[in-house]
Amino acid sequence: MKLAKWTVGLMAGMSLLALTAQADAGEVRVTVAEYSAKTGPYFEAVKKEFEAANPGITVKFEVVPWDVLLQKLTTDITAGTNADLSIIGTRWLIDFVQQDVAEPLDGYIKPDFKDRFIDTFLSPSIMEGKTYGLPIAASARAMYYNKELFEKAGIANPPATWTELQEDARKIKALGTGTFGFGLQGKEIETDVYYYYAMWSQGTEILNKDGTSGLGTPGALEAAKLYKSMIDEGLTEPGVTSNNREDVQNLFKQGKVGMMITAPFLSNQIKDEAPNLKYGVAAIPAGPTGARGTYGVTDSIIMFKNSKNKDEAWKLLDFLFTTEQRAKFTQGEGFLPVNKEEAKMDYYVNNADLAAFTALLPDARFAPVIPGWEEVAQITSDAMQKIYLGGDPEAGLKEAAAKANAVIKK
Repeated sequence: MKLAKWTVGLMAGMSLLALTAQADAGEVRVTVAEYSAKTGPYFEAVKKEFEAANPGITVKFEVVPWDVLLQKLTTDITAGTNADLSIIGTRWLIDFVQQDVAEPLDGYIKPDFKDRFIDTFLSPSIMEGKTYGLPIAASARAMYYNKELFEKAGIANPPATWTELQEDARKIKALGTGTFGFGLQGKEIETDVYYYYAMWSQGTEILNKDGTSGLGTPGALEAAKLYKSMIDEGLTEPGVTSNNREDVQNLFKQGKVGMMITAPFLSNQIKDEAPNLKYGVAAIPAGPTGARGTYGVTDSIIMFKNSKNKDEAWKLLDFLFTTEQRAKFTQGEGFLPVNKEEAKMDYYVNNADLAAFTALLPDARFAPVIPGWEEVAQITSDAMQKIYLGGDPEAGLKEAAAKANAVIKK
């Protein structure tokens, strides 16, 4: 009797497993990074369109905030519960490749598919001749400035150098209207990057030619002193280390910041949230020798090696990278086009804001493709926070360089 009950239970369990497997067959799960309030609605529309065009395949999108995305992916990968596809920061890709969790896509990519992309944005996802990701989002960084504050302060043109930027920030501060000359980020994602703008203008790179950290160089020290002096002089907003990128962008949208450096998507936010704000977009200021650099960014979408529905997942990728879908996503979020045909659209050709970013691409630097980069970036951010709070720049950078080199040598 007990055996009969066990057999019935076993058969019921097997039936349940069969039903579960059947339910999973043809389902593509995707972890999506949340860029804005438009991200979720866009992917909901994708779900409807794709499923209608591909009967038998269902899609499940999970939208995750950027600040917890890497932690979630790490936890899911460890537990073996990760999705079939995920958006990631391309700078994370080398770690995923070394952990052997990312699936090479070359077996799916045909020449006509590869030809859809602008090489600048596809190349960061190619490692040792294999393509491990596709550029789902791309941007660079430029300087936004408030035209109304400039006019009130008697400033005719955006600053071409950091010295001019400091002078302009002083004039805006002198207005005495509760406005701040320069918005400086000191918290969370890209705090390290905000520092690199000044570093690059000093002719200093993130990594030296021998592969060691550039934080210990004279140029890195001059860059740190520049930002610290602006904080000490009150040329930035107060409480820099309490403000992340979005906080500074909000201050700019409120008309309280004269200048700040950020991505193309701020233009879309201004149109939606502060349509009366008069602003311009210009190049990031140059240093004493004319050197300057912008941060080129791609986020990639990857396929996980343990996906059970790779063919279905590839069909979704092919759909996402059609010109029509690229235009909907890129224009909605305010990114730069990664698709050649999309880049020819009037939306980009006749958009002055985006033209300013595109002009900076020849000076773009991408995050170094080295193992442990996220740890190095965090070391840099921590060091800058200490300096912004009053720490000694030379001692702080020396310590940070030693820590970064220890990670790089692993």
